[in-house]
Amino acid sequence: MKTSRMSVKELLQSEDCGKEVEVKGWVRTKRGNKQVNFIALNDGSTINNIQVVVDMEKVAEEVMKKVTTGAAVHVKGVLVESTGSGQAREIQAKEVIVTGEADPEKYPIQPKKHSLEFLREVAHLRFRTNIFGAVFRIRHAMAFAIHQYFNDHGFYYLHTPLITASDCEGAGEMFRVTTLDPKNPPLLEDGSVDFRQDFFGKSTNLTVSGQLEGELGAMSLGKIYTFGPTFRAENSNTTRHLSEFWMIEPEVAFNDLEDNMDLAEDFLKYLIRYALEHCMDDLLFLSKRLQEEEKDKKAEERSMELIEKLQFVLNHDFERVTYTEAIDILKNSKQNKNGKFQYPVTGWGVDLQSEHERYLVEKHFKKPVILTGYPKEIKAFYMKQNPDGKTVAAMDVLFPQIGEIIGGSQREEDYNKLVTRMQEVGIPVSAMSWYLDTRRFGSAEHSGFGLGFERLLLFVTGMGNIRDVIPFPRTPKNAEF
Repeated sequence: MKTSRMSVKELLQSEDCGKEVEVKGWVRTKRGNKQVNFIALNDGSTINNIQVVVDMEKVAEEVMKKVTTGAAVHVKGVLVESTGSGQAREIQAKEVIVTGEADPEKYPIQPKKHSLEFLREVAHLRFRTNIFGAVFRIRHAMAFAIHQYFNDHGFYYLHTPLITASDCEGAGEMFRVTTLDPKNPPLLEDGSVDFRQDFFGKSTNLTVSGQLEGELGAMSLGKIYTFGPTFRAENSNTTRHLSEFWMIEPEVAFNDLEDNMDLAEDFLKYLIRYALEHCMDDLLFLSKRLQEEEKDKKAEERSMELIEKLQFVLNHDFERVTYTEAIDILKNSKQNKNGKFQYPVTGWGVDLQSEHERYLVEKHFKKPVILTGYPKEIKAFYMKQNPDGKTVAAMDVLFPQIGEIIGGSQREEDYNKLVTRMQEVGIPVSAMSWYLDTRRFGSAEHSGFGLGFERLLLFVTGMGNIRDVIPFPRTPKNAEF
């Protein structure tokens, strides 16, 4: 009877000691002497390796010479209780087959500490390190949890287009999609490009958001969400920006701003609870790594311990505060009066920076915060205008160490107010007639928000650079792999 192959995770949890097993994976380390060798084997199923004990009388020396860090091996043996510390099970090898060699002179991921900068240069191989194995297992778990949450709450998954002729944010920083010859494009009489001759017959770009199309779905299906890639052509090389990233955008008909805040809080707490319940081994590894990195910092400069930070969100109701109240708090804070903010808070109307958002969460309220009632001039055209004529029914959810994690609003359902606002900010009304139809025919209050998936992952994993929570980061002058 053929012995079925098991994963390292299954083997470490197995109670079947004495059973013959097979496992395949990649060598992390090998050590030993002429009598016995110890192989640390990992197949990606868990942060933990399984130890393979090799009696050198049973396996040819020529084979073991090929067992180097990075090599792929197939091990047949007996699962036994481990005599060493750190794991309950190990394998007494009967046969070791090297299925893929890794030249130790050339394989870049050797068993030593590598900088994250170096690992970004070999992003196609960094998955094999403990740190990135942990990050991308958590990324998978969070993606699964997102779909599970919305499915369990009656939402429909809507696939909004990646190629669009509209600019949701009105920012203009978009990637153009065209099949025209860049060296000799067709021109109009005024010298501008004649996009009527392009593939789609008009100027098109990669989407910055699925929200506008998501609103169309919500105004029929009731509750929808999008979860897909979005693109921003900002020439920004910070640790918080990507040119290609993933967004989660729920949109709900008949929800007002209060409903929207309730949804955002419940959703975020669900995701963090899911991470704590399903990813603890990886979270503990990442927490230990972060503490090791920050051990030489002053106590006040260190990050909150990772598990503690996640529990912090679960254990508090989110404080709901207006933008106006927040400005008063910030303006009168010792931090502001003593000139310790990089961007001083001078008065009402300023756009809040990450340092301001973190002050509200970490120093003042000591809990997650939802800010509402922003000045309409610093928010998007589609947000519902409040009766005061100055503010909109916007909301931003603020977390410790990261600042804004969610941005959303109740949408303007009044046709005339929406058209007026579009004209004020220079958005062509005629090109958006399809969007305005939802306000002409059966308009209703509705709300939604956007959660940047990589921003969420930065928070959950404790990583400091957004390029380290997406498999292949796309940034200015960087489109490798």
